[in-house]
Amino acid sequence: MAHHQPTSIILIGMPGAGKSTIGILLAKELGLDFLDTDVVIQVREGKTLQEIMDESNYLRLRDIEEQVLLSTDCHGKVVATGGSAVYSEEGMAHLKRQGLVVFLDVPLRQLTRRIHNYESRGIARHPNQSFPDLFEERCRLYRQYADITIPCGALPTQEVLEEVVRTIRSYTAH
Repeated sequence: MAHHQPTSIILIGMPGAGKSTIGILLAKELGLDFLDTDVVIQVREGKTLQEIMDESNYLRLRDIEEQVLLSTDCHGKVVATGGSAVYSEEGMAHLKRQGLVVFLDVPLRQLTRRIHNYESRGIARHPNQSFPDLFEERCRLYRQYADITIPCGALPTQEVLEEVVRTIRSYTAH
């Protein structure tokens, strides 16, 4: 019995949610390619995300991100998006047309433990915006765009991965 699986999986979620880590493992598990849009941005611009923001501002980074999202061909790939991808309505519409959008829902408490470099991590946000505020603002958007939400809690990576695979398979079996 062959599994019907989507030709592409788009991972969304907060910085520190594990999109890149889970994404690579998921790609291996499903026999797909892997793409990290934050890496694409950095290669394209020849700078880190933080450098892009330091040289202009977070809105410039979001513009570049939107251009990258719109030019991304997701076919046959697991795509890890930047945490701010959901601010781009067009970018997200483009991704949703091409694959299944999976929100890695990690509680604020866990994210706060994982992110020690909030100020310098290249997170596209208003300079005065606190992490809890950003969390609240973005989670609304993640839920809006997600086809599937995976409550990750404090689960270890391997268990999150298994949950994602299980959920994707049952979602696409219908």
